[in-house]
Amino acid sequence: MNPVSSTFKDTKKHYEILDALRGVAALVVVLFHLLETFTNGNNHIQLINHGYLAVDFFFVLSGFVIGYAYDDRWGKMSLGNFFKHRLIRLHPMIIVGMFIGAVTLFFQQAAIFPAIAQKD
Repeated sequence: MNPVSSTFKDTKKHYEILDALRGVAALVVVLFHLLETFTNGNNHIQLINHGYLAVDFFFVLSGFVIGYAYDDRWGKMSLGNFFKHRLIRLHPMIIVGMFIGAVTLFFQQAAIFPAIAQKD
């Protein structure tokens, strides 16, 4: 049994469109950084030239979603309890991200990323 779900029931309406927009924003940021690698600093050939703005959009949406999800719990939950619930929810993603980052760092000199290997 999940300790987070047993403590607070999810009774609010879930907006799938906000999750979809957050996912699109995250993908735009990833594509921006991947394509930035192959432009060698020439922003005129970058396909997603202002992709970094998706970070701001992602955080604004995330702030709204978190505020909406926890707005009726502030009287029932301490700040430490809030951070504990957020850590339980985000920790698996953090571990996977660290693993992907470590593998990428290990292979960055390989032929998978030739533009990074040639940069000085």
